[in-house]
Amino acid sequence: MGDLERFVVRLTEANAVMNLIGPDTLPDVWGRHFRDSAQLLDMAPGAKTWADLGAGAGFPGVVLAIMLKTDPRSHVWLIDSLGKRCRFLQEVVDALSLRATVINGRAEENAVTVNVVTARAVAPMEKLLGYAQPYLQRGAQGLFLKGEKAELEVAEARRVWHFDSDLFVSRSDPRGRIVSVRSLRRAR
Repeated sequence: MGDLERFVVRLTEANAVMNLIGPDTLPDVWGRHFRDSAQLLDMAPGAKTWADLGAGAGFPGVVLAIMLKTDPRSHVWLIDSLGKRCRFLQEVVDALSLRATVINGRAEENAVTVNVVTARAVAPMEKLLGYAQPYLQRGAQGLFLKGEKAELEVAEARRVWHFDSDLFVSRSDPRGRIVSVRSLRRAR
């Protein structure tokens, strides 16, 4: 059994006692969650270090750590403010021997220097950019998995933030978008 399959088993067991992902999404975990997470690697092919803000059930962070596992230069920080999710993530990291560190705390207070900062289903763009600001100011690229309202979220965020961004159609769901963000600063 490979690491992704072992992750599915742990996720399924943990999801039975705590709400990590919607139970109706478990049957399509490969397309809905894994493929969605894995597509980020193609958007930052040279990136070795990643921070996943609001890591929750491990999407995209655990999937990225599994895919980068054989590269000794890789590392993923899984950052979440909820202790029970962090305990789950730590169990997965330990069981799969991943190159990852779990941080129980607020994303904006635990900024590490990484190539890419990412998040999925954490907050609207305006708020998410506040969480990601310390990482982006240290030179990280932002790659944020968003839903069908991504364009609206980006427009609303521009009232508070100045940033360069690109929107890409998600490979896992044509309604979803990946928002690539660079050079973030507060609007005056």
